[in-house]
Amino acid sequence: MFSGNPPRRVDKLSVGPFLQDAESILNAAQSAADATSNPTDFTILIGPEGGIHMLAESDWPLASLESHYGARTLYRVSQASGRITVEGRSGLARCRLQTENPQAVARRLLAGPVPHFSLAR
Repeated sequence: MFSGNPPRRVDKLSVGPFLQDAESILNAAQSAADATSNPTDFTILIGPEGGIHMLAESDWPLASLESHYGARTLYRVSQASGRITVEGRSGLARCRLQTENPQAVARRLLAGPVPHFSLAR
């Protein structure tokens, strides 16, 4: 008998905290970038027991770092062309969050609203 409640999606349960942490890291990196003129790229590794290890300026692929350090979750924070990017990896889950370039946002705001055309008569 169908109870009327749709089945719960398992991916939503496992990805939620992973994505929330990635978003928090992106927000913290953006705040730090606003406060300093010397941005540093870094990688955060979280071990199976929850221990945190940080690496500055690592150019290793996340998969290699995961294997080498035995990390269960990794987040790489990088900055280029006025954008901050957070790439995450946790088991089978992957994410990539990126801020917008401030100049691109300013151009869109200064351009004004995009006209909406309708073909209805």
